Amino acid sequence: MYELRQYRIKKGKMKEWVKLMESTIIPFQVSKGMVIVASFTAPEDPTLYVWLRRFSTAAQRKRQYDAVYASGHWKTNIAPRIDKLMDRARMVVTTLEPTAASVLH
Repeated sequence: MYELRQYRIKKGKMKEWVKLMESTIIPFQVSKGMVIVASFTAPEDPTLYVWLRRFSTAAQRKRQYDAVYASGHWKTNIAPRIDKLMDRARMVVTTLEPTAASVLH
């Protein structure tokens, strides 16, 4: 199971957003067991940031969500920084299952 996350970053904040993701958010989530497959910016759309996470089961996804998003470190140190850079109202999260022929199976 994969999770495709599409974020809209506030105008002029992409460089700061990527730095936050790569230096803080991704390492923290990986330390809690998340598997981050890839992250992307879109040169033709300077507000679009996309990343992909992998989970073995829906139950694992829930456990890892709890480990990350319910933690004091996330709530106190990371979450407040996100709202300054990202337009949460435009966030799109899609759960994906690879097809049988997919190399991501």
